[in-house]
Amino acid sequence: MVSIKSKLTLQEFLNLPVGDVNYELVNGYALSKVSPKYFHSTLQSALLLLIHSWCKGKGRTVSEWAIILKRQGEDWVPVPDLTYISYQSLPKGWKRNEACPIVPELVIEIISPGQTFKQFVEKTKDYFKAGISRVWVVDPEAITIEVFSEDGSSQIYTDTMPITDSLLPGVELTVKEVFEEAGLI
Repeated sequence: MVSIKSKLTLQEFLNLPVGDVNYELVNGYALSKVSPKYFHSTLQSALLLLIHSWCKGKGRTVSEWAIILKRQGEDWVPVPDLTYISYQSLPKGWKRNEACPIVPELVIEIISPGQTFKQFVEKTKDYFKAGISRVWVVDPEAITIEVFSEDGSSQIYTDTMPITDSLLPGVELTVKEVFEEAGLI
């Protein structure tokens, strides 16, 4: 993982030039995200397509959007693989080319080679402390999606189990559908 060696303020981080590498601000340092591989990229595209079709008129689903949060009292700017924010939280008319200014309802993270499920469980805890309601962790190797709730509970979805989530009423997804849309099964 590449990092920028000097400690940055939130504004310095947000002013970094846009390039081929996405960074997250963690403990004042810009840390590069893992470069996505094929499984990760196709799953991200499939989830974006499937959730976006559900959320029309309800909110926005965005990939790789930096979110300004707090973690352990410091500025934290994670870049989840996908983010869902309802229009109730961020009105439809909001259109600015900047980091997400509010806490989203849902973030989705996809495990890449070199990352561990345990790392994402820890990150999930930080997301909840920052106010996010739901975190989905997609495991391409296990072919599962685990949905974590802010109350500490989680549900592992496999195969044709319908993913039900009160945060996304009426969403109709299965792990099989997501992985088929990604062309991985």
